[in-house]
Amino acid sequence: MFDFFSVLIPFLLIHTICDFYLQTDRWVEAKKARTYRSPELYLHATLQGVALLLPAMALGIDWRSTVCLIVIVAVSHFIIDLWKVTTPKGDKLAYFVIDQALHVSVLAAIAFHVADGASIEAVLQHERFSDGVLVVFAYLLILKPTSIVIGAVLNKYPIVNSAMDTDVVTDTDGVAGPVSDKTANVSGLVAGGELIGYLERLLILTFTLVGSYAAVGFVLAAKSIFRFGELNQSANRSMTEYVLIGSLISVVITTLIGALVSLGIDIKFK
Repeated sequence: MFDFFSVLIPFLLIHTICDFYLQTDRWVEAKKARTYRSPELYLHATLQGVALLLPAMALGIDWRSTVCLIVIVAVSHFIIDLWKVTTPKGDKLAYFVIDQALHVSVLAAIAFHVADGASIEAVLQHERFSDGVLVVFAYLLILKPTSIVIGAVLNKYPIVNSAMDTDVVTDTDGVAGPVSDKTANVSGLVAGGELIGYLERLLILTFTLVGSYAAVGFVLAAKSIFRFGELNQSANRSMTEYVLIGSLISVVITTLIGALVSLGIDIKFK
């Protein structure tokens, strides 16, 4: 009898070890330079397949299924890695995420096939399935949709400063805000505010869903400390108020969503 997660977790462990610890930087560069002509590409794909002998033996999977498992994983890993190294922008984060998602999907499909009693109907009828969908929906909701809402609210509050001209200001929660003809001089990482806002909301929602509101206060305090120096030295009151409005809207929306989802999946508040 095999449980889905009892099969998938060892598979993922082997994948992580082989893909990130046993694969050297020299192998990665060789695959990029020579693509399908690189021996390292074939060696790495073979290693990914053969290494699964360990969990297959530990779980007691029969030898026919084990052979099929090794071949499927090795071939699929080769194809996915070849696609990645031949893509012009393969080093981008998006391609890394897609690459790993494809590898994990193959392992999940195999684990689903190996697991006894696993079926789409069984998954849909699982008592926690609706809770999982609700949590995923909450995480999706706090990212781009919340940024759009914050941006719409901040459209009513332009930043005013006579120092210099610019066209747009991005606040700490990653939304573009309106400015007057003369606005504040804002510097920083390109799209850094967006990433900060996303990370902040992810942390707040996670802490809310596990019922730890004290940790939410820690996130707010940490952000306030980092932002205090910049805002304290700013001669522009509009900029300070702009950042505070955006941050508070972000916190309020995320906390409310987290609280509602927590009530829906019966999480006890702490």
